[in-house]
Amino acid sequence: AEAALAAKRMRSAAGSAGAASGAEPSAPRTPRVLLAATGSVAAVKVPLLAAELLRRGAEVRVCATQRALAFFDAASVRASGVEVLTDEDEWGPWKRVGDPVLHIELRRWADVLVVAPLSANSLAKCANGLADNLVTCVFRAWDFAAQPVLVAPAMNTFMWESPFTSKQLGVLEELGVLAVPTVVKALACGDVGDGAMAEYQTIADAVQAVTARLKGCSPLMRRRDGD
Repeated sequence: AEAALAAKRMRSAAGSAGAASGAEPSAPRTPRVLLAATGSVAAVKVPLLAAELLRRGAEVRVCATQRALAFFDAASVRASGVEVLTDEDEWGPWKRVGDPVLHIELRRWADVLVVAPLSANSLAKCANGLADNLVTCVFRAWDFAAQPVLVAPAMNTFMWESPFTSKQLGVLEELGVLAVPTVVKALACGDVGDGAMAEYQTIADAVQAVTARLKGCSPLMRRRDGD
């Protein structure tokens, strides 16, 4: 029921924006950021990234794969006022033709899609057009020509250096997807190497740069000094 109500709110917001486009120009609105989390240990940073985007002035919703939920507390994110949507929300509420379909409503609602972290497995799915969970369904339905997409890859160095990775990132780049560069640091396995997700502040900076170019949206606040 909660997911169905959320979808209706998103549909209403999208419809209002469309109606306003035929009227006199309205004041810039808050950018809407859909933060999609996939199954990497870097998903522990999802609460921090969501909070940082909120602090900078974005409206944020989170969608997460089942594996991503193992690495952060969805309840604490929800307690901060951010919706966390999962596969259960995608498959549960729909009953009949005409009911809202969550991944379509999220695509209509959001101005920007941020996939952080983007695991090796989800990278392969997105590059090949698979749509087997809420996150990949959103990605498959996305309007790449009109709506920016940022991804923040996160994986072990051996996986990062695999030829599959460069080929699959190349596919996303052809779609216009922007990749936030990985960093060298201690990884979950104990190795030190490239492939770690960028710091959440860096990802927020990239989101801020993208939203600054969105028509009809107000600019986000900058990073605080010392962050």
